[in-house]
Amino acid sequence: MSTSARHTRHRSRVSEGKPFPLGATWDGLGVNFALFSAHATKVELCLFDASGEIELERIALPEYTDEIWHGYLPDAHPNMLYGYRVYGPYEPDAGHRFNPNKLLIDPYTKQLSGQLRHCPELFGYTLGHPDGDLSFDERDSAPFMPKCKVIDPAFTWGEQKRLRVPWADTIIYEAHLKGISMRHPAVPDALRGTCAGMMHSELLEHIRSLGVTSVELLPVHAFVHEAHLADKGLSNYWGYNSIAFFAPHEPYLATGKLGEFKEMVAHLHHMGLEVILDVVYNHTAEGNELGPTLSMRGIDNSTYYRLQADNPRYYVNDSGTGNTLDLAHPCVLKMVTDSLRYWADEMQVDGFRFDLATILARHQDGYDERHGFLVSCRQDPLLSKVKLIAEPWDCGPGGYQVGGFPPGWAEWNDLFRDDVRAFWRGDEGRVPALARRLTASGDHFNQRGRRPNASVNFVTAHDGFTLRDIVTYNDKHNEDNGEDNQDGHDHNLSWNHGHEGVTDNGDIRELRMRQMRNFIATLFFSQGTPMLPAGDEFGRTQRGNNNVYCQDNELGWIDWNLDDEGKSLLAFTRQVIDIRRRYPILRRHRFLVGSFNEELGVKDVTWLDASGAEMTEDNWHDPQQRCLGMLLDGHAQPTGVRRSGEDTSLLLVVNADHEPVKFVLPQTNERGRWQILIDTGKPLSGTRSATASRTDITVGGRTLMLFEFQRSSG
Repeated sequence: MSTSARHTRHRSRVSEGKPFPLGATWDGLGVNFALFSAHATKVELCLFDASGEIELERIALPEYTDEIWHGYLPDAHPNMLYGYRVYGPYEPDAGHRFNPNKLLIDPYTKQLSGQLRHCPELFGYTLGHPDGDLSFDERDSAPFMPKCKVIDPAFTWGEQKRLRVPWADTIIYEAHLKGISMRHPAVPDALRGTCAGMMHSELLEHIRSLGVTSVELLPVHAFVHEAHLADKGLSNYWGYNSIAFFAPHEPYLATGKLGEFKEMVAHLHHMGLEVILDVVYNHTAEGNELGPTLSMRGIDNSTYYRLQADNPRYYVNDSGTGNTLDLAHPCVLKMVTDSLRYWADEMQVDGFRFDLATILARHQDGYDERHGFLVSCRQDPLLSKVKLIAEPWDCGPGGYQVGGFPPGWAEWNDLFRDDVRAFWRGDEGRVPALARRLTASGDHFNQRGRRPNASVNFVTAHDGFTLRDIVTYNDKHNEDNGEDNQDGHDHNLSWNHGHEGVTDNGDIRELRMRQMRNFIATLFFSQGTPMLPAGDEFGRTQRGNNNVYCQDNELGWIDWNLDDEGKSLLAFTRQVIDIRRRYPILRRHRFLVGSFNEELGVKDVTWLDASGAEMTEDNWHDPQQRCLGMLLDGHAQPTGVRRSGEDTSLLLVVNADHEPVKFVLPQTNERGRWQILIDTGKPLSGTRSATASRTDITVGGRTLMLFEFQRSSG
């Protein structure tokens, strides 16, 4: 029997129910179903057996209130599987694509059962028809669609309180929920790649031992794999192809139970680690006008998506993936903010990183910081208190907005990535830009009372080369993606140090290790919020592939089998993070601006050349300048209160030249001596003194050194 067959003997009772809350809500006696659609003429609720293969019944939702279709089934219960069929005009030229032959996912479903199977039946039009998407397909898509599941939300969180790590103390660890545990030797095979695998004690202990505070997970919302990837034997590994914003991706639940995600959050919280979710509200998996009809397209296409004003048959594609959600519509905005509140409240996550966030705040005439989405987040009593991180760009007009988000937001800062990479590669004229990045990019963020933490600094992220690959490859090597190496970024600012790929040359290997230490140290000794991708702490590789979005295999997963180089870099990373945590001056609440405080008699930051003198205009504009000292005075005003600081003074010296430099240590008004905390010319640095008789010290070629001023007690 096909899934489209209905059993007329099975007839559920139904009453009018309520238009709220949206979705399927069990109250202990039955389930209320509510679905928004402004242009539908009829909505049928479709019930399925436990296998999801047999459609038991279709029930027309009896009431329509304020553009909400709703009904109540007293016979319904948790774990019931369902979907919708929505009737209305099929008029693509007018923006309408209703087709009741297509089973649709409830945008508010909390859980899905089963996986999408690609086939022609998923499309609202007939593939290969001469009229293209103007044609109408009458085949049933239900056999190939995942089904929505009614949930019992009961879960006891106990006395657990939110961690609320201060922004100034935050260190983000970016991880893929599946990839982080798939090759971990301590995680049982059956749990690898799942929430249960993520919460394994040995894996969590590794993360905690690094000293990071917050785990940022790549998308966990339910997503589907694109057909063109499936045809090549690949999949959408990263998950930036969402189809249900309230449901976790089903394969990530080893037990199949929603509580597993909550247990994972509880375990992370118990280890003192926040949970931040990478969320994708800018588009859905339905693609452009030639994509499948899976959910919102068939529920109310002209409301959910931004369509071209002069020809609504076609979609606005600011996301680069075929469609763009229209958050200017109040009901679409409500869906997104409801989703955020659900994850922050019911799932107890601590923050969100928004993919292509500029789209979420764009009207037809461009980005607007007074867009309803940003206003909603800022005024919401729950969302305004969690961490909000924007990826502040997209491919639409005026899409690059680094520094343009309002107070209360942090932003990914790709300027940090590019300028730090270019400096350590030895490019000319990079010192001025590096100084700005070391001080939290105040040229972009020091406005409107924003703090240094608004700049989320990173040298690498999931998108692009890994840390090891930055120093190993000049060019990307994405052939495994099946796109003739045309995908992924070409502007990588990487350097192979004399040999493309892996080499046995000892000098090259040593230089690559030193450069990785330089990147790690620069990241954590800069003002702002540092972000480190999982595996970079020990130098994982993707063999030169800078776009493993489709590599759900050993290329994309983290290899935990560390060689001596990996173990050495891991120890160094832990040491650097420990220093950041021990010295508050490395994570000031105020921007360092270099102005002289007459009352306190100090500068918060002083820029030095190799002679120990302050940088001059000629120094700053010298394209061959590759050495810079940054003196952080511990007496500088740490907060808005007019008082002297009591922090330890630090001196950071960076030398991107291939030759060593004699650097004159600055004189102070206090008795004491400079001690070396970090020297990236060595795998691990133990504290050693620069003796009082010495006024200069040799900084090796392509080396970073950090000094602490030890005041004399006498």
